[in-house]
Order: sequence, then C-alpha cells, then structure tokens
Amino acid sequence: MPQEKINHSNASPYLSELTLDCVILSFHEDCLKVLLLRWKGTQEWSLPGGPIRRNEAVDAAANRILKERTGLDDIFLQQFHVFGEVERYNREEIKYKLKHLIDPDKWYERAVSVGYYALVDHAKAMPTPDPFTEQCAWWDVQQIPALLFDHNRIIQVARQALRTQLSWQPIGYNLLPEKFTLPELQRLYEAILGKGLDPRNFQRKMLSLGILERLAERRRGGAFKSPYLYRFKKEEYELKLKESNLFFS
Repeated sequence: MPQEKINHSNASPYLSELTLDCVILSFHEDCLKVLLLRWKGTQEWSLPGGPIRRNEAVDAAANRILKERTGLDDIFLQQFHVFGEVERYNREEIKYKLKHLIDPDKWYERAVSVGYYALVDHAKAMPTPDPFTEQCAWWDVQQIPALLFDHNRIIQVARQALRTQLSWQPIGYNLLPEKFTLPELQRLYEAILGKGLDPRNFQRKMLSLGILERLAERRRGGAFKSPYLYRFKKEEYELKLKESNLFFS
C-alpha cells in the first residue's frame, strides 16, 4: 500500500519510495480468503502494507506489518514479486479519492513495492485496521471488488505464485487447522489451483506420500458418513516438499 510521504531527508524513519504490499491468505468454509482494508470515509479497499523503516530488514518489516494486521507471530511469509513499473496505476485518481486523508502533495512520486504472501490460520487471526483505514476484513478471492492502486493485479500474481509453489512450499500445513479431513484437504488444493480434482486420485496420492497420520477421531455433524480426521507428519511433509513431490496437474 503506498503511504504518505513523510520526508525525503535522512531524518525520515522510512526508506523513501519503497513499500510493501502483503497478500494475507487464509482458508475458511472451503474458500481461499484474502485480508483487505477499507479506507476511512470511503468504500475503497486495498491490501495491507506500508513503508519500510531505515533500521529494519525488508522481511522484518513484512513481519511487523503482518503482526499489526493479524495479531499473529511466526507467520509463513514468502516474497513473490517486486512491482517496479514506472506507471503502476492512475496516481491522480488515487490522490483525488484519498485527499480527505492524505495531502495530495505528500504522495510518493513513484513507489516500488515488494510483494509478500502470507498464510495464516483463519481462526487465530484478529483483523485490525491501520491508521488510514476503518475496516479490516476477509474476502473470498473469487469475489474481490475493484481495489485501489494495482492491488487486483498483485493478488493475481500472488495466487499464481501460490499455485507454482504448491509442490514445494508448506501450503497445506499453514492454511489448514491441525486436524482436517481428506475432503477438506482436497478442497484447499482445489481453491488454490482453481479447478476440481478427482477425489480417488487425490486421496490415493496423498495417502501414498506418507505425510498424513490418520487419527481415531472422525468429523461429526455432517449430512453424510463421518470421515476420519488426519494431521500432517511434519518431518515427512517437509521431506516431500524438498523433493517437489506434491504437484497436481
């Protein structure tokens, strides 16, 4: 999220014209969710983000912003792209829409943004607005409105990175609760890949990998028979990720 330009002198606590944009993702009710902020006095939404302090590493800045927005520590975080085009969006339109919050003369002349995606437990996150916004809420990635800046594109690039990295990053481990059913695991993969998967083939592959432990418990309360609950064997899961062996075509 481009932020207010404080000062270009060495007295500024922030790096000039370098910002972060964070695509914070969770999985809830069989849907992939993204955390968005609504700016004060508007119906305009954008991604969380902000400037980087002069005395902090870029990854540390991303972790700070994520904790401020979700209340969570130790989040899985992955840098996925740098958005450095000269004309990323209509700056004059943004200045006009947010002039009641930020002096139009104080916007960066140009902002290069480092994109991160983060994977969080939906139940544990506590969405919290920043000083420029009054609402922080989860949105289904399939129902995102037109966002400020170039944030629709940033989400699109993040989702593509997530699909590409699904076979060698601990996506499932970070988006699912500790205990889950095989259908829930399949729906997570389908939400990320954007397509359906054959249930028999999916379950056969996941069980053959040796990364899941079947528990004695079952998921109760559904309309159909109660499926067994599973959890990841973390060491085996990480080994298979190193082999890039979780790919589904």
